[in-house]
Amino acid sequence: MKKGQETVEVKRDILWRVYLGFIAVAIVCVLILGKAFYIQQVEGAHWRSMSDSLHQRIEETEAERGTIYSEDGQMLSTSMPQFDIYIDFAADGLREKSGVRFRNNLDSLSYCLSKLFKDKTQDEYKKLLDNGYKKKDRYFLLKRKIGFREYQQLRSFPLVRLGKNKSGFIAETRSIRLNPYQMLAFRTIGLARDSFKVGLEMTYDSVLKGVTGKRLVRYIGGGVSVPVDEDEYQMEAENGKDVVTTLDIHIQDIVESSLMKMMSANEAQHGCAMVMEVSTGKIKAIANLGRRSDGTYWEDLNYALRTTEPGSTIKLATLLSALSEGGVKLSDQVEIGTTGSASVGGVREVTDAERAPKPVMTVKECFAHSSNIGMGKIAYKTFAANPAKFLRYLHQLRLDTVTGIDLLGEERPRLPRMKRNNEGLHAMITMSFGYAIQVSPLQTLTLYNAIANNGRMMKPYLVNSIQNNGVVEKEYNPVTLVENICTPQVVKAAQECMRAVTTEGTAKTLFLNSPYPVAGKTGTAHVADGRYGYNDGVYQASFAGYFPADKPQYTCIVVIKTKPNAVAHFGGQLAAPVFKEISDRLYTLYVKKSSDNLKVAVNTKPDSSGFRYTGMKEEMKQLLGSLGVRYADTGTDNSDWVNVSGVNDRPMLAALQVNNKQMPALNGMGLKDAVYLCENMGLKVNIRGKGRVASQSLTAGQPVAKGQTISIELK
Repeated sequence: MKKGQETVEVKRDILWRVYLGFIAVAIVCVLILGKAFYIQQVEGAHWRSMSDSLHQRIEETEAERGTIYSEDGQMLSTSMPQFDIYIDFAADGLREKSGVRFRNNLDSLSYCLSKLFKDKTQDEYKKLLDNGYKKKDRYFLLKRKIGFREYQQLRSFPLVRLGKNKSGFIAETRSIRLNPYQMLAFRTIGLARDSFKVGLEMTYDSVLKGVTGKRLVRYIGGGVSVPVDEDEYQMEAENGKDVVTTLDIHIQDIVESSLMKMMSANEAQHGCAMVMEVSTGKIKAIANLGRRSDGTYWEDLNYALRTTEPGSTIKLATLLSALSEGGVKLSDQVEIGTTGSASVGGVREVTDAERAPKPVMTVKECFAHSSNIGMGKIAYKTFAANPAKFLRYLHQLRLDTVTGIDLLGEERPRLPRMKRNNEGLHAMITMSFGYAIQVSPLQTLTLYNAIANNGRMMKPYLVNSIQNNGVVEKEYNPVTLVENICTPQVVKAAQECMRAVTTEGTAKTLFLNSPYPVAGKTGTAHVADGRYGYNDGVYQASFAGYFPADKPQYTCIVVIKTKPNAVAHFGGQLAAPVFKEISDRLYTLYVKKSSDNLKVAVNTKPDSSGFRYTGMKEEMKQLLGSLGVRYADTGTDNSDWVNVSGVNDRPMLAALQVNNKQMPALNGMGLKDAVYLCENMGLKVNIRGKGRVASQSLTAGQPVAKGQTISIELK
């Protein structure tokens, strides 16, 4: 009995120990789980931030992209800064002394933010900032994509002006690409996006983008990087170089508006127009317009580089080939007939778009009146025995290869094979008046420019020079592709035929009373491009030529693709009037004016010793300091912009007050500063001239609103 009782006591003692151990383990587990939950849910942001702050690495810094300029000094594409504003609410300067600095500035900062951004009330901003402070957010997003003007104002606000360490304010800078002239030459200038570039932005990307720098960064809350001030780990980015193009913004505006007017009136699908300087091959203007679904037009694709069946403008190549081979003369008679349709060599039935004025015409008249029958018979007479020889002449005229323009995306011409049978003859006859061959408007323009240049074919190009801080690093000069595309006698005969087009042929009515001579060729082609067939009534109307015909300075081509069954679809109806409007305005502004200026005595007006400049305060001070020029500061502490003026003496700095509701005085300001200022005020800027701002359409002190347009003249 006593032994059994002892056994029960032992078991009870063991069970008590087991229960006690189990309870202890359970308590420990609960404590561990509770601590884990507390660390993860309550202190999680803090410890993740601590983890991030221990991680450092080298990252790249972007260089400022270069600017693309027109030949007359206008900015065609430039970079503007944008800022994302963050706040590190765990910054030592904000947390010290129980956050007294933050509390003392909270009301005034909230008021300033409300007035600047106008998206929240003062109380809403105060609550937003207070919540971020309580959470100790290491990278609190305050505002994205603010402009330069807003950023400059923000830097002067209470708390922010104390600096990053005391305020916790962090600004991340990025550049956005702007085209000040919007649609003008937009496709040729191109886009500059991280994943998509076209035009000159893509062609000269390696020059424009510069060299990226490097910096040591430390990661804080949210995996966001903050620079570490260690000079040995810093390598400054090398900014991109500037590209100066051959484009003239005034000529571009004339070309674009003339093309737009005709296309809008006829609801055309798309079109292009180009102007080339005869002696150099410089492209002075290139316009590409495509119709959008809402009926408006935009520079969507570079149609100037796309190959199509050209129609009758290719007859110049047929004429040059036949005359060079020696099979015909301009005075030779060609039987056209009276029905508007005829068989050529028993191989192909050819139809004229417009009835010939008489049944028998000379070679010159066949060209002037754009007779398909006549040009087909001329080609057949010359090359029937060896159709492939026609291709050799086209090769000599460089119609089987790209022009080599400094712009990516140029399509290669397409020519058929010339067999020694009826198939080859059929293709040769068809090519003679603009079908079965595909060339781009740029290739056609290059050929016509060679005739204007007395047989010398120039390579078309778009860039004059590469500059670095205003210093020319590389200059591009005119390049001759072919010294003589044919003999001088053949060139002269072609010039005579092209002149006849405007005096007695298909463009006679349009150029009859022109005060200057014009030489050119109309073209009309049925379109078959996959979407449309020859029977759908879609045409490509074109006109290519040069002016003044006696002393050529500019060559121009206009190509317009019509809507189906358009009433006006001939080259003389659509393209030639656009050419004439362009040539009339260029003749008045450049050709005639240049001739008149030769008769005017040189103006010897003495220069003034006075000066006045306007710009950003820090940049002006840095410039004057680097030049060793002493200056007087009349009180500019509260201004980011200054006027610098004087008369043959020490310059004086005066504050220029800027706000977004009143127009500031821009006189003396450089172009980039003026554009910065106006764009950030929400104004649309039109610019003329080069140099510094001489006048402005919106007077200083005048109330302004976003969306208004200001015209600035530089001298």
